[in-house]
Amino acid sequence: MGNITLSTTNHRESRRVRYSRFAEINGEHPFKIAVPDGFTDYHVRTRHGGTVCYFNFNLARAMGLIPKDHEAVLTKTLADTILGTFSLVIINEYDIQYNTRIPKEDIRPNKYMATRYLQLQHPDRTGRTSGDGRSIWNGCFQGPDGSWDISSCGTGATALSPATAIEGRFFKTGDKAVSYGCGRADLKEGLGAALNSEIFFRNGIPTERTLAIIGFRDGTSINVRAAGNLLRPAHIFRYLKQGDLSGLRQIINYYCQRQIDNGIWPAGLNPRAYHHHLLHQVTADFARTSALYESEYVFCWMDWDGDNILMDAGVIDYGSVRQFGLFHRQYRYNDVDRMSTTLLEQKKKARYIVQTFAQLVDFLDCGKKRNIHHFRGHASLREFERIYQESRAQFLLYRIGYAWDRITALQTNPDVAAQLQVLQKAYTYFERCQASAGVYEVTDGITSDALFCMRDILRELPVLYLQGTDMVDYPSFIEILKSDYAQAHDLRLHPYRRQSIRRFQRAYRALVNATARITGDSEPAVLEQLSERSNLINRYERVTGDAIIQVTLKMIRIYREYGAGEMQRVFNNFIEHQILQPEYFTKLGKQSPGLRNLKAKKVFHAMLKVVKDSREGI
Repeated sequence: MGNITLSTTNHRESRRVRYSRFAEINGEHPFKIAVPDGFTDYHVRTRHGGTVCYFNFNLARAMGLIPKDHEAVLTKTLADTILGTFSLVIINEYDIQYNTRIPKEDIRPNKYMATRYLQLQHPDRTGRTSGDGRSIWNGCFQGPDGSWDISSCGTGATALSPATAIEGRFFKTGDKAVSYGCGRADLKEGLGAALNSEIFFRNGIPTERTLAIIGFRDGTSINVRAAGNLLRPAHIFRYLKQGDLSGLRQIINYYCQRQIDNGIWPAGLNPRAYHHHLLHQVTADFARTSALYESEYVFCWMDWDGDNILMDAGVIDYGSVRQFGLFHRQYRYNDVDRMSTTLLEQKKKARYIVQTFAQLVDFLDCGKKRNIHHFRGHASLREFERIYQESRAQFLLYRIGYAWDRITALQTNPDVAAQLQVLQKAYTYFERCQASAGVYEVTDGITSDALFCMRDILRELPVLYLQGTDMVDYPSFIEILKSDYAQAHDLRLHPYRRQSIRRFQRAYRALVNATARITGDSEPAVLEQLSERSNLINRYERVTGDAIIQVTLKMIRIYREYGAGEMQRVFNNFIEHQILQPEYFTKLGKQSPGLRNLKAKKVFHAMLKVVKDSREGI
């Protein structure tokens, strides 16, 4: 992301020349024309008193919003442009009902949409009253490599919030008595999402990204996010649930055309072919990503409504998203009146989303909506399972330390496939062992504790084998593997556990041996490569959801004491410290300069200690 400096000078820049493209983000969006029933429109007004806390220069350059040679310098002109574009609040139904006085000069000429989609927490489960409860879409920005959707969270209470649906009345923006229904977001939430999304993005986890954060004195913020396409399955499922074939065709045509225009899908197919291409793409994306979430311990609340997920299975809305340090398989997020899915249930929910798309495509093709149960044996679900299993194996090989170009060659070798299957079974056994303490309550839900840290054993094994160890003995293996949650009675070496340790190591050594035969390298050379890569991929200090909460608070402290420029320098260094993909540094190298402010550096090291101390948490 590079260094960022706040400056009151304009560096000879011209707002008209350098930042003219911000003016294209004005509430207009092709979705409004293509899907006229898919949103509710709001006039907006300027929200005063904000400051730019964060701006994602890398993302803005990639979008074409600023020139590629633009320095990571937040000048007064750029800050004013960001505020002028995004510091907005809607004029909602409450304002109209109670004749809220608004200066005419603050009212913008265009309307901004809040989109409609399914949400399981709404009483009406067909998407007639639900959708963006505190967000608006700022527009569709055309960059050099395709279109970008831009939306802002914290811009006011819309009629689509759960509070309005449940209580049957409209709410004043900022009403603290109604929590989520107040229409505001806060700075902790915005910075936490920015940290999470950039860490995920740099580590190959599909996600929306934060473009900018505008903070206010009361601790609230406007959090601006962007993605090539911000549609969720929930946007589409509302028409399926309502049995609205015409509306369904409108939104599917819009989505397909957007994918074609962005160069993601091929052009020239007939509508029916695009429908089946959509099903194939959704199947592949959700199968691979659900395997990735399991591998990386990413909790992302997927459910039947397709709300908390993008169409490409990327992460959106980081409110309930966490990355665990261990496989805490019984963690559930408590959303007041319901509990979330677990890590293991995410696959089932992803599979059900694919099944729903099979029903949807059949509805488009036949014009008749058949019951969802009719598609329990659909071919797309068999394809989902195949891709999921294949992806799980690939991600395990990657975590062991293999580069992507070798993983394909290894997977097609029968000897490797057999050993990998044995290794994966033993790996899964250790990964999913839970402490005998059982399930207990935490701040935001319930959880149980995992016994073993698989990153530690994958990092240490190649080192021990290179030192001449033939097989690590049972007690030493467990000593490396055990987490801080484990009690002595949890670590008992019963026969099946001993057998699993033997199988794990034999399969690992056989895998290394097979790699040496295939590549022509010696076994020590293979182990050297695995050790070097695994040391980064399975770094001891990996950020978790618990750590993000504490790190965000420290980031806000830096912002308040030293300003946005220093905070973003710390932000950049922290993100780079959490990139666990060797390919990233091979391609780009280290980009963030070191910290010069001694007090900020002290806080940064305290942040790294938080990561270390929270490495096994949720």
